[in-house]
Amino acid sequence: MKHSFRIGTRGSKLALWQANHVRNLLSASNPELEIEIQIIKTTGDAILNSPLSEIGGKGVFVKEIEEALLSENVDIAVHSMKDVPTVLPAGLIIGAVVERHDPRDAFISNTGQTLAKLSKGSRIGTGSLRRASQLLHHYPSIKIVSIRGNVDTRIRKLKEDGEFDAIVLAVAGLERMGLGEEITEIISTDIMLPAPGQGIVAIECREGDEETANILRAINHTETEIAAISERAFLYRLGGDCNVPVGCNAILSGNTINLSGIISSPEGKLLIKKDASDSIQHAGQLGEQLAEMILEAGGNEILEQLTSS
Repeated sequence: MKHSFRIGTRGSKLALWQANHVRNLLSASNPELEIEIQIIKTTGDAILNSPLSEIGGKGVFVKEIEEALLSENVDIAVHSMKDVPTVLPAGLIIGAVVERHDPRDAFISNTGQTLAKLSKGSRIGTGSLRRASQLLHHYPSIKIVSIRGNVDTRIRKLKEDGEFDAIVLAVAGLERMGLGEEITEIISTDIMLPAPGQGIVAIECREGDEETANILRAINHTETEIAAISERAFLYRLGGDCNVPVGCNAILSGNTINLSGIISSPEGKLLIKKDASDSIQHAGQLGEQLAEMILEAGGNEILEQLTSS
């Protein structure tokens, strides 16, 4: 049996919260393990002045950590699931996920105004095409301003620097960091669907490392895993990355999974939303089927416009 365990993670406060959360779960199920956290700087952490779509998309937050995992410098990698591309490098698998936090998005206003009461021309900070397109679809009079940086940095830019009237962040990240009181309102999924995998902590390991896989299996949360499978299948079928505004949310009810998904043009003028349900045994197929429904309803045209621009 392994007696030492090395966790690879980014160095942000949220990433370290996630790594420590995984360490605590592992320690509870394997008290004999000596667990070390190793901070690995990623491209996404190093380049903060460009949109994600311009520096390599979602993978920029995981690439260097995955390289450390493949070279056996760490035993597992802990990520925010929404940062993990749907196609993993050869030799790596998702070994476990921990119980999902609230997947929705949070609206944080400087004035305490809710989304519905925003004045014309209000500046909303977000670095996400998904968030921007859905906001513009429902509130076309607002102005989207690009923002990068960790949670603390974004809140400081809002509260102290006066660069924005409001920002949008994930509820899960804010509440995990003890910043839930900053939230003005939690955005309804009728207005904004979250990113596939949002609120889920993913644990990546090497394929064929059965000892590690057995250790991780003890902390895997099955319901969260089913939701992740469905949402990531949806994203995969759409070829989704940071250049495509895609949202998806799976809700389990007994043996049934209810899935909602959207694809949108970047400026939000065209947004296609569909819903579908099936048994949890067909989670992956449901994600693919919902994506097909959206493609047939006009999603193909949006993808063609994005790839040709």
